[in-house]
Amino acid sequence: MLDKKTLRARLKQERREFVAAIPDWQRGLLFRRPPSPLVEMIPDGAVISVYYEQPAEAPASHYARWFFERGHRIALPWFADRASPMQFREWTNPFEDGLRLEADPFDKGGLNSLQPRADAAMLVPDVMFCPLVGFSAEGGRIGMGGGHYDRWLGADRPALAIGLGWDCQLVEELPLEPHDAPLDAVVTPTRLYWKES
Repeated sequence: MLDKKTLRARLKQERREFVAAIPDWQRGLLFRRPPSPLVEMIPDGAVISVYYEQPAEAPASHYARWFFERGHRIALPWFADRASPMQFREWTNPFEDGLRLEADPFDKGGLNSLQPRADAAMLVPDVMFCPLVGFSAEGGRIGMGGGHYDRWLGADRPALAIGLGWDCQLVEELPLEPHDAPLDAVVTPTRLYWKES
């Protein structure tokens, strides 16, 4: 089995190539709304957290708009600085795209790494949609390597933690460690994977 660093690099490259091969018109139709079995699990009024997607990441902003239209409050990750733990603040209107958002401390210029402003309301998600670099059918997840989501899920586990990814990110076996927090489900354009109990 590959070590995490090597596997992460390989998966990121495969993800870039996979997404680049999807025609723009088709990519715009993917992840438009969450699958019905998942929606049925989410109570009215639940606070939904998403992420502001980076190039090649599965787009969470469509889900943000879908849930916002149905009366849910939407949260995005927020960092006071690079050394601070991840928190969540309200994305008051995901239809405005980047308006009312600002560059986060990890932004390297031009990567569209955005977060709510510091005066946005602090929220605690009931349902989290998480980015990922790789996942297993059993709910294993590896991310970018910062550990922000693993720490949050370990300390403040929401009712549901759901990964969004492309089919090419499925890995039969991941080099997981004890601190790697599992997901309850993963959504791809073709499948809904539920964690086995």
